[in-house]
Amino acid sequence: MNVMTPSDRSVVAPLEEGFSGQVLLPGDDGFETARRVHNGMIDRHPAVIAQCIVNADVRDALAFAIEHNLEVAVRSGGHNVAGRAVGDDGMMIDLGLMKGTWVDPKRRRVRVQAGVNWGEFNRATQLQGLATTGGAVSSTGVAGLTLGGGFGFLSGKCGYTIDALRSVELVTAAGDVVQASEEENAELFWGLRGGGGNFGVATGFEFDLHAIGPTVHGGMIAYPFDEAGEMLRFYRGLTHDLADEFTVLAGLTHGRDEPRTKLAAIVPCHCGAPDAATACLEEIKSFANPVLDNLGPLPYSAMNQIFDAGVPKLDLYYWKSCFIEELSDEVIALLVEQFANCPSRRTKIFVEHFHGAVLRQAPSAMAFPHRDAGYSILIITQWTDPADNDRNIAWARRTYDLLAPHSREGAYTNYMDDDEGTARVHQAFGDNFPRLQALKNRYDPDNLFYRNQNIPPSK
Repeated sequence: MNVMTPSDRSVVAPLEEGFSGQVLLPGDDGFETARRVHNGMIDRHPAVIAQCIVNADVRDALAFAIEHNLEVAVRSGGHNVAGRAVGDDGMMIDLGLMKGTWVDPKRRRVRVQAGVNWGEFNRATQLQGLATTGGAVSSTGVAGLTLGGGFGFLSGKCGYTIDALRSVELVTAAGDVVQASEEENAELFWGLRGGGGNFGVATGFEFDLHAIGPTVHGGMIAYPFDEAGEMLRFYRGLTHDLADEFTVLAGLTHGRDEPRTKLAAIVPCHCGAPDAATACLEEIKSFANPVLDNLGPLPYSAMNQIFDAGVPKLDLYYWKSCFIEELSDEVIALLVEQFANCPSRRTKIFVEHFHGAVLRQAPSAMAFPHRDAGYSILIITQWTDPADNDRNIAWARRTYDLLAPHSREGAYTNYMDDDEGTARVHQAFGDNFPRLQALKNRYDPDNLFYRNQNIPPSK
């Protein structure tokens, strides 16, 4: 194995020759910023960072990593809580400079490169009053969210993010640049819709767009925590019969101003006709007496930034999640009791509801198989002092374990932390796993791309 040190500029000189982007070694300006991802728990030190601009840069970076026996990690937005975008002593392929965005309003299509985040995506598409399901934090990368499936405020109307995906540009382990769509490399396209970064470096995406915005109706309404149980029961009833245009999540959270009081919140988004939207929001407003109410018309771009301030970069994060079929009284009581005793006043629990367009695909239509009605529960443990790591992580694991008897089998790879294990990856893909493994055998038989929720080759 070739071992690189900070003084090994001569080793990377062949890679830098003709490289359109920038090759960073430890000590270079920008290296420290580039190596840090959103989760402050992740503090890894790659040997070299290749900041790519074009596909040829990605191809050359992969070849260099293979030649020097360097572990490969791929970064786009850097939001993945498990920190799979960076490793120690290896090669980080950083796609953050690949920012191209091309909107075709007549065809209602958009092409974006892998460095684009959802804030940038919405800024471009909302100029034309167009959108598709995107993340709830604007700095989340389009690439990572899409390859894992993609939940969002438009899920009821538009489906998951992958439901709008029409093609992917991919650089394979062999250095080939391939297009994957229903018409070309269709089996690979099937696997990329949920299979993550297991088959290559995705550098470009094309999506269908919907006529949504620039104004939607939504925001956040919050109640004192002592009303949390009643609020969640109200939310359960609210979600039993929703129009596709109406997507609603609930949360147990903390206020952002000291002393960060515990709150119970509902976060709706209605992307349909204003009259229908107003009626839906009024139904929510009819419940109890809120301590915060900013429900009403707002830009869709602002809706997709609604959680930004509450999840700053380099806070410490640990996540657990599960799917449940019913938000039963037992589950509600468990969530309220656990949140009452959470060790950090930055922690959150979100309940996301699935209905409408997300249910209209078969589980085998794409690699992502989760097409059942119900809910996702996301436990976001968040704190700032490393001395508190153990008790925050223990609380999240305990909450997850208590939910296990009420959960159904399955996992969402975008919410999986770094300690989930192989069995959990199998659960994430269910009956689709063998088909995904066959794709892995074909496109990455040596498992070069294993810094992900990994599908190992069977050979």
